[in-house]
Amino acid sequence: MIRRTLAAATLLLLAACGSTTPSAEAPASDSGAFPVTIPHKYGSTTIKAAPQRIVLVGLTEQDPLLALGVVPVATTDWLGRYDAAINPWSLDKLAGRPKPVMLTDKDGPQYEKIAAQRPDLILGLYAGLTQDQYTKLSQIAPTVAQPKEYSDYGVPWQDATRTIGKIVGKSAEAEKLVTDTEARITRVRNENPKFVGASAVIATMWEGYFVYGPQDPRSRMLASLGFKLPADLQKVVGDQFGVTISKERVDLLDQQVAIWVVTNAQQTRAQLDGDPLYASLNVAKQKHDLLIDDASDYGSAMSFISVLSIPFLLDHLVPDLQKAIG
Repeated sequence: MIRRTLAAATLLLLAACGSTTPSAEAPASDSGAFPVTIPHKYGSTTIKAAPQRIVLVGLTEQDPLLALGVVPVATTDWLGRYDAAINPWSLDKLAGRPKPVMLTDKDGPQYEKIAAQRPDLILGLYAGLTQDQYTKLSQIAPTVAQPKEYSDYGVPWQDATRTIGKIVGKSAEAEKLVTDTEARITRVRNENPKFVGASAVIATMWEGYFVYGPQDPRSRMLASLGFKLPADLQKVVGDQFGVTISKERVDLLDQQVAIWVVTNAQQTRAQLDGDPLYASLNVAKQKHDLLIDDASDYGSAMSFISVLSIPFLLDHLVPDLQKAIG
C-alpha cells in the first residue's frame, strides 16, 4: 500500500509532466461561459476556461460530452464490452477523432494513470466517489464529483447533460439535447396510454433479487414513460440506488410489469420459473415479466441511460413493454 504522502507526491509529479496539448481540437464554447462554478457532493469546483483534457471517473459522461462535440481523453469502463468505453449508439460522434484511453475502477480510481493523461478536469457525475477519492483526484486536477442532492449513481440524465453543458461552455446546446430527447419520450408516452399509471419495477439477480430504487436512471426511465413505481420502494431502498430484497418483500416484484436486466436471460428465466415464491406472483403467472440480456447492446443501453442511448433504447424497449403489458 502506497502511503498517502508518497501517493500525493507521485500524483502531483505525474500531473506536472508532459505537454498540455489536447488530443483533439476542442469545439468553440459559448462566449462568456466562464468562469463557471459547479456544486457537488464535496463542495464546489470553479472552472476558469473550457477544459481541453477531460478524464472521466464517472461511468456515463462520455455520451453527453460526445453529443456536445467533445471527446474526453480518458473514460472509465463500466459495461466491459466496448472499445474505449464508447458505445455503439455514440460511436459516430467521434467523427474520426482519436478514441479515449480506457481506465477501470475495480479498485477505485487509477490515480497514476489518470495523472498521466495530464487532465485539466476530472469528471465524476454518475459516480460514487468517496471524500478520500475526491481529495486525491483534486490533487491532480480540478474535480467535479457526483451531485449531493441525489444518491450515488443517481444523477438524472437531464442534470448530467445540463451540467456538462455548463462545464464545456455549451449550455444552449445541452438544453436543446435535453428538450429534444424529452420530446421523444413524451411522444412514446402519448402513443402508449396503457403505460400511464401502470405499476412497474426493474430488477436484476444480485445475491438474490435486487430491485432498483426510484433514483436509479433505469427506474427514472420507466417513470418518464408513465409507469408508476412501487409506493414504498424508496423506503426499502433508502439512500442507495438499489438493494437486494428479502423473501418477505418479494411483493415489490409483483407489478403489472417487471423488467429484469440480467447476465443470461435464458438461465434467469429457468431460475425464476423454478422459484415457487416468484412463480406464485401474478406478474409471473400472467407472463408480464420482461427479461433483457445485458450482454446485448439493448441491455447495455437499458443500464447506460443517457441523452444518446435513450433513442436507441426506446426503439427496442417500447415494443417489449407493449407486449409485456398486454
